[in-house]
Amino acid sequence: MNKNSINPDFINLTLENLAEQHLCCIIRSKKPHPGVEAKRQWLSGRLKEGHVFRKLNENAAVFIEYSPLETAWVPIIGNNYYYIYCLWVSGSNHKGEGYGKSLMEYCITDAKEKGKSGVCMLGAKKQKAWLSSQSFAKKFGFEVVDNTDNGYELLALSFDGTTPKFAQNVKMQEIQSKCLTIYYGMQCPYIRQTIDMVKQYCETNGVPVTLILVDTLQKAKELPYVFNNWAVFYKGKFETVNLLDVSYLKRILRK
Repeated sequence: MNKNSINPDFINLTLENLAEQHLCCIIRSKKPHPGVEAKRQWLSGRLKEGHVFRKLNENAAVFIEYSPLETAWVPIIGNNYYYIYCLWVSGSNHKGEGYGKSLMEYCITDAKEKGKSGVCMLGAKKQKAWLSSQSFAKKFGFEVVDNTDNGYELLALSFDGTTPKFAQNVKMQEIQSKCLTIYYGMQCPYIRQTIDMVKQYCETNGVPVTLILVDTLQKAKELPYVFNNWAVFYKGKFETVNLLDVSYLKRILRK
């Protein structure tokens, strides 16, 4: 499959064009943005592993990002699957144009042509911010194949009857530390600025916080909770994979 000729509206990131391409999130800056540059560095290692980042060929938040499950930085196990990290179509001028459908179909076609057993993604019983729409995925045949006690689901589109599952360590949902604890990766450009906000708030208000950088595949596979590059614990309990703003952080700390 010639990845950039199927639809000229889209382009795939490569090691050759990575430095010059807009990375699709809403962040807009004429100057180098630390979160975007951290994402670019993270991608430079992942593209060699078969990671795919396909985007609308303009400065827009329209893209899909997926990876072979074996090298996906998530505590999910399975053989010969693709894992979708993100599928995002943002902006009123881009919605309703069929871009989401085109991106999902591209991933599914790519999986079939590569001889994959299927495609999977993280979801939840109730749609959560920062997770791709599970209702949209189900239109393509994705089904729930595993779940956690607190409502997260693993969705899969299987081509051969096999299914992936959450690693057993995901079921723990607890850690020993009782203070605010955040595990994070550098895949999402928003993470850097969110970490800075959390640090500032906690320092100003005397809130103990532990920030743990997940910087290897092994660390990601062994984490005690669902993880899509971010997860928050408080009082030893898993809270969310959603990024925080100040009001959300305050709600957690009031518990």
